[in-house]
Amino acid sequence: MDQIIRHPAVLFVLLLILLMAATAIGAQGLRRYRPIRSEGRDDFSIIQGATLTLLALLIGFTLSMAVSRYDQRKNLEEEEANAIGTELLRAELLEAADADKAKALLVRYLAQRVTYYETRDRERLREIEAATAAIEDALWKTVRDAARDKPNPITALVAAGMNDVINSQGYADAAWRNRIPVAAWCLMIIIAFFSTLMQGYGARTEASRAFLLLVLPLTVSLSLALIADIDSPRGGLIRVKPQNLHSLQASLPP
Repeated sequence: MDQIIRHPAVLFVLLLILLMAATAIGAQGLRRYRPIRSEGRDDFSIIQGATLTLLALLIGFTLSMAVSRYDQRKNLEEEEANAIGTELLRAELLEAADADKAKALLVRYLAQRVTYYETRDRERLREIEAATAAIEDALWKTVRDAARDKPNPITALVAAGMNDVINSQGYADAAWRNRIPVAAWCLMIIIAFFSTLMQGYGARTEASRAFLLLVLPLTVSLSLALIADIDSPRGGLIRVKPQNLHSLQASLPP
């Protein structure tokens, strides 16, 4: 299920097939073998309305969760770019050799972070994470040794800046892994299935049944696919672009 959610286009197609099948089952199966009597139509309408309302509330709540996570990823990308840019300036306060080494490592680190945001390949992602961890280790050793050799407020400021760089990377990576739980997806899909089933079951005429077979499954499938797209940092069309990291890269001297 998790792999399907990571690919919104696949999720849309599967949901559309599932929900159209549910509507067809309600219209062609339940209605034929257990038709709704006129005296039970009002009760059915109440249950149907409650089910659709619950589905709408769940979709709205889940969409809000996805948008908040998307905004969090955008904000953390900005904070990460600010932390790296600040540390590039603070690195100049070190001795010449340490400053050059720290700045060179930060430039390499920046390139790895840009690639992290842009890649879709999971194998490539593991390589990026390993390279990032190695560069972070080298960066921390550089400022740590400088602070040990000359413990003063300047080296302490540089060490604190490097700590912010490493922390911002951890926060950003955690935000990219923070997604809507699979249990919430399963609940929405189950309720969507029964909602479309009841819509097909309650259709009064052939024309209205044909209309519902297309409209309701299509709109629900599109809504859930949109949520999956926003919630998928690498699999969808709506993605967080490293605009601030690119701007920082462009501002560096060649």
